[in-house]
This record gives sequence, C-alpha cells and structure tokens, in this order.
Amino acid sequence: MEVCQVLHMNGGRGEKSYAQNSLVQRKVISMTKPIAEEAITNLYRNTFPASLAIADLGCSSGPNTLFAVSELVKAVDEVRRKLGHQSPEYQVLLNDLPGNDFNAIFKSIVGFQEDMRKQMGDGFGPCFFAGVPGSFYGRLFQRKSLNFVYSSYSLMWLSQVPEGLEDNKGNIYMAGTSPPSVLKAYYRQFQTDFSLFLKCRSEELVAGGRMVLTILGRKSEDPASKECCYIWELLAVALNEMVLEGIIEEEKFDSFNIPQYTPSPLEVESEVEKEGSFTIDLLDVSQVNWDAYDEEVHQSEAFKDGGYNVAKYMRAVAEPLLVSHFGEAIIDEVFSRYGEIVANRMSEEKTEFVNVTVSMTRKG
Repeated sequence: MEVCQVLHMNGGRGEKSYAQNSLVQRKVISMTKPIAEEAITNLYRNTFPASLAIADLGCSSGPNTLFAVSELVKAVDEVRRKLGHQSPEYQVLLNDLPGNDFNAIFKSIVGFQEDMRKQMGDGFGPCFFAGVPGSFYGRLFQRKSLNFVYSSYSLMWLSQVPEGLEDNKGNIYMAGTSPPSVLKAYYRQFQTDFSLFLKCRSEELVAGGRMVLTILGRKSEDPASKECCYIWELLAVALNEMVLEGIIEEEKFDSFNIPQYTPSPLEVESEVEKEGSFTIDLLDVSQVNWDAYDEEVHQSEAFKDGGYNVAKYMRAVAEPLLVSHFGEAIIDEVFSRYGEIVANRMSEEKTEFVNVTVSMTRKG
C-alpha cells in the first residue's frame, strides 16, 4: 500500500467528513495549547523576529486547521502588544499529504483573515498563507526558513506499512495476539520515520527555532497495550465477523495492516536524543475520552450514542485506507457493526486516547 497516496482524512463538509468528525482532535489542541503558546511566546521574546514562519504539519482540513494556527498567532500578538513592539509578518505554511482537501482550506482563508483582523485590531500582521503538499518524512521547506513547527495528531502515522507483518493474521494492527516480530517491525518503522522527520526539521528550522508535537501515544512501555491498540482491535473484530460470514475474503483481511505507531514518552525522548539536533524543553502526557461528546453521562443511551460518535470519527480517519484495500461496498456495514461493538465496550470500561506532547528547541 502506497500510504502517501491513500492516507488522508475524508474531505468536504458532509456527515462522514473529517471536518464534521474531528472534535477529539480539537479537544487535544485545546488541552495542549498552553505548551505550544509557551514555546512560541518564548521564541518571540528571545528573538523578536520581523517575520515569523510557522509550519503546521499534517494540518488536515476543517475547522481545526486554522484553529491551531490562530491560537499561536494570538499568543504572539498579545506579547508584542504588551511589549509595545510592531507586529511581525506571519508566514503560515500548511502541510499535509497530496490527498488532503486543500481546496476547503483555501476557501476558508479569506474569512479567517478578516476575523483575525477584527479580533486583533490595527497594527496586526500581515499574515500570508501557503499550502505545502507532501510527506513530512522528507524535506518540505528551504534550509533555515522556519521559526516554529507545530503538529498535532499526525506523527503516529507511518510512512508505510512495516515490512514483515505476514504473521499478524487475525489482526489489523499491533495486538495482544501479535507475535514479537510484528511489534519489532512496527517499532523499527517508527524509529526510521521519526528520526528522518527530526533530521528534516532540523535542516528547515533556524537555530533556536521551536517545535511542538502532539502524538497519539501510550503511557505503557508495552507497544501492544490496550490503551493504544484497543480501538483498532475492535475494528478488527467487526472485519473478522464479516470474514466469518463470507462478506470479506480471509486473505484480504489477513493482508491489511494499519500504518500507525503510538509511541511512549520514553520512545519519543530516546529518538530525539539519538538524532541529536534538538533539546527537549518539556515532555507531557494527557488523556482524552474516545467520545469527545462524553460529559461523564453514564447511561446506556449515552454509550450507544458514544459508539456511534466514535465510529463516525474513526470512519473519517480510516475510510480511505479501508476503501483502497477492501473497496467501497463493505464500508457502511463495517462501521455500523463497529459502532455497536464500541458502544458495548464503552459501557463496560473507561476508554481514552493517550497523547504524548514534546516541546523542543533547535540547537544552535
């Protein structure tokens, strides 16, 4: 599977789109906002740049794309006003894979700029935008052209499905029943990809530039732990049911694996130290409920709705991968079953995503 060709969130603004099903990601951006704001305001106070180039890697499309950027720009503007400085010019570079719905982003930029000018008042900006399609596991920008790199909920996606997963039958990801060779293959791919990501960003950032990454991860040192793999295990249950009923071919099922790795804080720290271009300023772990609408309402109807919400969210994320492998005909049925399975499990146990956030400075 050519991941860079098929990996993208569902575009548009319809019911199954990522734009309508990305509240979890928005919550995570809000939860980790203080870390990103501290990093970018410290950068500004230390350097007072006349222009500030900010890259959002894996920006996707929908309301979250410009939400993350606007919070960073507002934080800088507040500091420069207090200090009585002239506003820097902002260059905002929005990156994702070529299949991303960049047109939806571009259509919303004019309105966004008008809103920002109203909120910020006289003396703000200007703020320039550019879309940069391509994989962040390679160079995207000119050498020493960036001041700040931001990425949220993107770096768990690998550049490719790891090689050597032939023995992962019955699973679509790392799971409790996956042999050690499968777990090692996934970890090796993460090491290769993340190390390359750090090397590329180190070339693009100026000395003293900052980078804040939030990655879907885990607290445990067990890569097959429930806290990171369970949501995919439940999707495998739905697919396996359909194999047993003859709706999906067993060979098709056994050859499908998700190109994702959810690292622990220690694994992130280890790769950053090994690559050597960055100093870690902060390493943080947080949690968010699978169902972003969950307000601690523990009722059967809430869990039923929660299962439906999670299935919609996962469909917006995973549908292009599934369609490229299994075709479109099974998709509605897969996610209908998946919603019921998730609702059932959510009624019996607490289900959370774990987020690993790392704030770094490019060494001089």
